[in-house]
Amino acid sequence: MTGPTTSALAAGLGATLILAVAGSSSPVVASSAGARQTGPTLSSAVSTANPPVRVARPNRTWQRLPAAPIPAPYALASVWTGSQMLIFGRVSRTYPARGFDVLAAYRPANSTWRRLPSGPGPKGESEGSASAVWTGKEMIVWGKANVAFSPLTGRRRALSASPIALRAAPTLVVWTGRQMIGWGGGCCGEAAADGAAYTPATSSWQKLPAGPLAGRYASGAWTGRDLIIAGGSNADGKIFADAAAYTTATNSWQKLANLPVPLEGAVAVWDGHEVLLVGGRTRLAGRLRLVTHGFAYNPATNRWRQLPAMGQGRIGQVAVWTGRQLLMWGGETLRAGVWVAPPHGVAYEPAHNRSSALPTSPLRGRISPTAVWTGRQMIIWGGQSIGNPTPRSLNDGAAYTP
Repeated sequence: MTGPTTSALAAGLGATLILAVAGSSSPVVASSAGARQTGPTLSSAVSTANPPVRVARPNRTWQRLPAAPIPAPYALASVWTGSQMLIFGRVSRTYPARGFDVLAAYRPANSTWRRLPSGPGPKGESEGSASAVWTGKEMIVWGKANVAFSPLTGRRRALSASPIALRAAPTLVVWTGRQMIGWGGGCCGEAAADGAAYTPATSSWQKLPAGPLAGRYASGAWTGRDLIIAGGSNADGKIFADAAAYTTATNSWQKLANLPVPLEGAVAVWDGHEVLLVGGRTRLAGRLRLVTHGFAYNPATNRWRQLPAMGQGRIGQVAVWTGRQLLMWGGETLRAGVWVAPPHGVAYEPAHNRSSALPTSPLRGRISPTAVWTGRQMIIWGGQSIGNPTPRSLNDGAAYTP
């Protein structure tokens, strides 16, 4: 994605928002449109004679990954299995073309790659996206290939047809512990308001009931009980501020309080208490502006709060939750009116409500990489370069240890 200008947001629900236009020192002031609505409560022995040698673990460090055994793909998706990162992608040399899928496994314990059998992609398929979840046994890919891979057995099986006819993965796909749920989005002008749930145990699909949100490319996260969706945009460029929750136990939707501003392109994580939305852009007075402040939604109170500033606004970023911090990396930002993709990132700690810059990554800046949290490291891989020369897919990566 690309986006035009930078913005600095201030204040939360019912307050005043101050947004600075990139390249200008004059703030633009507007009143917040975030409504407070009634909503649901959502859930969510050593010898002292010979003491052991203590080896300090390096903190706040980056380490480049060895070269991957697959060509640079687009339509990336990845999962963490508990011991390895599985990466799926689609490779297409020309347009239109007969694409082919690639699948690889990276094991951090010994810094090794393994290429896995993945099968061919459909002829002429060049646009669209893929999303993936890890079930504990399989990596399920929805979108460019509707398949399940078992890294233990090497088995690859096709999924039955989804009840929603999208040409790509929904923009929001989560794993509940029992089902893969997807909602919204699509490809190539689609901006659906449909959703579906896939149950691997029975290899069956269930279409979600109609919800209160219009079709869009959305942001959201799974809380352990509910799929919370907020903001997003449609194919006509409209950016939304409304939000909703889908509860699996009751197979029903509930409208939630609006975001303080319309927001698209944000990345969402669940920290155990709040849904954290970071990055993205908004529209004010007819102009697009990157957002420098994130937002947090508390299901217990049905309210949003604004997060502290996180440096330059960005879009095309990735984020992971470590159990203590949100780590955000990548994306593109405006610098002196020029779009750049700097190799920098940000950490946000909810416990102290503060953000801090990450050390500079050894990777070239990029948009839309894929990322996982291993329990010890954030692993970043792939993505797209921007600017000149012609943007291209990348197949390198790095691991960050907080």
